[in-house]
Amino acid sequence: MGSRSTDAAAAPPEFVRLAAHPLRWRLLTELGDGDLRVRELVERVGEPQNLVSYHLRLLRGGGLVTARRSSFDGRDSYYRLDLERCAEALAASGAALHPALRQLPSPPGHPVVRSRTRRVAVLFVCTGNSARSPIAAALLHHHTAGRISAASAGTSPKPQVHPHTVQVLRESFGIDLPGRRTQHVDDLVGRRFDHVITLCDKARAVCPEFGSRRIHWSMADPGAGGDTGQAGYAAFQHTAADIDTRIKHLMPVLNTPETVARSEP
Repeated sequence: MGSRSTDAAAAPPEFVRLAAHPLRWRLLTELGDGDLRVRELVERVGEPQNLVSYHLRLLRGGGLVTARRSSFDGRDSYYRLDLERCAEALAASGAALHPALRQLPSPPGHPVVRSRTRRVAVLFVCTGNSARSPIAAALLHHHTAGRISAASAGTSPKPQVHPHTVQVLRESFGIDLPGRRTQHVDDLVGRRFDHVITLCDKARAVCPEFGSRRIHWSMADPGAGGDTGQAGYAAFQHTAADIDTRIKHLMPVLNTPETVARSEP
């Protein structure tokens, strides 16, 4: 009995202390929609910038949020919700309350996509359409067994998909990329997409509107540091692994009833 009282008096897990604050919880939920800049978070939560920045620092200190300098405007930073870290911290918090609340990771597998007259369509956009966006489209197609339509395009496409893109998809995921040609995002204007996801900051600024839900993932171009050697290929491996994590967290979003309802013609 005394041991239980001592446990009850212990401080709550850090995740609980961080997420329980109303403004920090709001910031976490807003970042759940995609990567955002401080001024965008200020607009969404309706609080002063200095207050938002203060709470973002606390969330970063707790490892729940990360920041990356914008590749389009170096004065800006994009904030990202680390969903993997949040899942681990949430599971640990449940276990701290009671062993029966310990959450075990679900085995990997394909999502159950509800029957519909038209597949959900997702467009991935980066600048060159040679690395990030084709990797994302290929991984979403792979993980959903083609039950979700995934396309990619560039705002200033290169002549062809980068060879390292083809290599990393084959070696790391067993995916053979069909064809190596790129396409311009303007060629897809007029097509219907449920979600448009930009993967680089410059593409976000110039991507045309498709009347779709817009999501931004701020990611570095793996080909920017040079194309040759093991160091160059390692950047593609890192980017592909990062995109794969994001895709796995995207899949449940694509299966929500709200998404299905919006997807019906």
